[in-house]
Amino acid sequence: MELVEEIRAELARRIDPEHREGSRRFFKEAIDPWGVRSAPLKEVEVLTYRLLKPLIVSERYAVFEELWRGGKFEEGVMVSHLARKFKREFGLKEFKIFERWIDQHVSNWAHCDGVSSWLLSACIENDPGLRAKLLSWTRSKNRWKRRASAVSFLQEAKRGRNVDYIFNVSERLEKDTDVMVQKGVGWLLKETYPKRPEETLEFFRHHSASGRAIRGREDEPCGSG
Repeated sequence: MELVEEIRAELARRIDPEHREGSRRFFKEAIDPWGVRSAPLKEVEVLTYRLLKPLIVSERYAVFEELWRGGKFEEGVMVSHLARKFKREFGLKEFKIFERWIDQHVSNWAHCDGVSSWLLSACIENDPGLRAKLLSWTRSKNRWKRRASAVSFLQEAKRGRNVDYIFNVSERLEKDTDVMVQKGVGWLLKETYPKRPEETLEFFRHHSASGRAIRGREDEPCGSG
């Protein structure tokens, strides 16, 4: 696609080989980065948004799909950053698209958190009936889908909303042995506490494993949350 090639040409002009190698070392999972730092990546996103805005929805998502298929780390980051600008239109259709992205394209915590903390969270804000679908993800074989079941409630936690769902998801994931899932739960509970401290402390009193999870999560180079 001509537009996608233009985007990749802009990324190629901003490659920093030192940053590329640093990104590879930072992630435990294998990633394939261009090596574009945050500020120049933002420049490309601004340019891309101007080109995406006049497109019809199907054309826009065709661009997103092609960027995912390219497999480059920064292109996946860009998809989440750009798609969230259209969050007012998100509903069940988009929820299914974002779920497929996690199933087919997400293979690291940064991409997982971008899709879940911004895109899926917007879906459940627009259509609260979608919250229940995330509960079943806690038993998925896909570690990133399990993490997403928690991180998708991040914006609700920051607003002090949907604590019943937040604690339900956290309880379901309490005995999950995957550290990336546990860090996702810890992040969610950290964001829940400021607005709902009494309920959160009460939850900890009955769920010691979740209390341990709140000790922290990894530093993230993209600031996806």
